[in-house]
Amino acid sequence: MTQTSITRSWVASANGHADFPLQNLPLGVFSTGGSAPRAGVAIGEHIFDLQVALEAGLFDDVARSAVEAMHGGLLNAFFDLGREARVALRSRLLELFSEGSSHRGAIEAQGAKLLPLAADCQMHLPARISDYTDFYVGIEHAQNVGKLFRPDNPLLPNYKHVPIGYHGRASTVRASGTDVRRPKGQTLPAGASEPTFGPCARLDYELELGIWIGQGNEMGEPIAIGDASEHIAGFCLLNDWSARDIQAWEYQPLGPFLSKSFITSVSPWVVTAEALEPFRTAQPARPEGDPQPLPYLFDKRDQDGGAFDIELEVLLLTEAMREQNLPAHRLTLSNTRYMYWTVAQMVAHHSVNGCQLQAGDLFGSGTLSGPQSGQFGSLLEITEGGKKPIELASGEVRKFLEDGDEIILRARCTRDGFASIGFGECRGKVLAAR
Repeated sequence: MTQTSITRSWVASANGHADFPLQNLPLGVFSTGGSAPRAGVAIGEHIFDLQVALEAGLFDDVARSAVEAMHGGLLNAFFDLGREARVALRSRLLELFSEGSSHRGAIEAQGAKLLPLAADCQMHLPARISDYTDFYVGIEHAQNVGKLFRPDNPLLPNYKHVPIGYHGRASTVRASGTDVRRPKGQTLPAGASEPTFGPCARLDYELELGIWIGQGNEMGEPIAIGDASEHIAGFCLLNDWSARDIQAWEYQPLGPFLSKSFITSVSPWVVTAEALEPFRTAQPARPEGDPQPLPYLFDKRDQDGGAFDIELEVLLLTEAMREQNLPAHRLTLSNTRYMYWTVAQMVAHHSVNGCQLQAGDLFGSGTLSGPQSGQFGSLLEITEGGKKPIELASGEVRKFLEDGDEIILRARCTRDGFASIGFGECRGKVLAAR
């Protein structure tokens, strides 16, 4: 069964659902009440409990092996099975939930035990993250930030030759809904010659695409660019929270450290590569004069269809806006089409020196800004480093985030002739420093 051959589900809330119609079927880890976390699939307003479904005999062959690999409430072993297992599981789920399915009665008989309401569930990180790497492939963001510090030469010489990245802190990646404690650190006040210590005053968000690694590689064995897409299990939203004043003091000469490692938020649902297949697109052509990628980074098939058309949105909700019952303020509407390097190029580059990737590793794309006002993926860009505050309907202004502010990331894929799918939300509310 394919996304084009099935249009409706017998699960009523899935039909036309903003994020989780039948055509999506993202995977995640959830719990209910005091139960242990377990794997599930989002469909409409419900979560399909894969462990209960396995015990009910709803899976066999490769699909059964796929679900068995999720035992213990982590998707790492499932990711490691690769594309065949994902495709088999997706095909079986489409059979179970398509309109007219012969399995409807058996599933409905289990009631909330098998299909609890998502609103009654708590979401968790979908996998154990051994390593987290944050890239910098959003060229518009790189240029915008570069202009603030190097107006005459915003991009460093290596940017168009190599996918830039740094190793982040896996231990502080958290699922959406986890509060963000304002970090403390050293900063250098304007005009001062000595640093001071205290709470970050220039707290920011970064709008990113998260990439979950599937099958890894052996140490010393690079992943070829033509094979790289086979090592990608799925995608999520990622907010690389950033303490800009701490970052400005510490990042030279080795890059971000405490300014990034206090928390990284991700949306909890893994949208599979198969669900995103209709929304693939050609990688935008490089401007005339830009260098051709080196051979290990170039694959024609990847250039022809290795990019994605995913609309990205950022909303801000303050305490005053909640008190006044005002809607969240849209800060950003961008798209993954502004990535200078594809996901496959990131995988190939990360492993080309023999670095071992493992199932459940997490990549961040880097901030994905567009070229126009209203498309910038961070407050650093929107306010030009705090020079141009944002005015809100509540009467407030913002240069950077204040305590009580909540950032909400959303994503949507749309294409004529196909059901639109979403990623769910990635939320985080700022709490005062301790």
